[in-house]
Amino acid sequence: MTKLACNVTSCLHNSDNRCCKQTIIVDGHEACDCKETCCGSFDENRMGSFKNVFKTPENRLEVDCEAVKCIYNENRHCVAENIDISGDGADRAEQTRCATFRMRG
Repeated sequence: MTKLACNVTSCLHNSDNRCCKQTIIVDGHEACDCKETCCGSFDENRMGSFKNVFKTPENRLEVDCEAVKCIYNENRHCVAENIDISGDGADRAEQTRCATFRMRG
C-alpha cells in the first residue's frame, strides 16, 4: 500500500491533504511526463459545499495505475512508497497529476 499526499483540496475525497477513498486510479496510459497523468478518481467538490463527515483520510491506500511507462508501475499498480497528487483548484480530473511519475529509462 502507498502513502498518498494530495493537495487537490477541490476534490470531495480530500480531507487534510489526504484521500478518503481506499483505492484510487491514476490515468495516463501514454504518459511520458507527470503532466500527462491525472487522478481518475477525482470528483469536484463544487464550491466546497460537501463536508466529509463519514469517512476519514486513509494513511495508506491502493493505487491502480494506467501510467505504464512509470518506473513505479508494476502490472498497473503503483509500488511507490509515497505518492503525491497535485492540482489544487482543479475542477476536472485532467487538471490533476501524479507528481511522483518518473519515466522508465
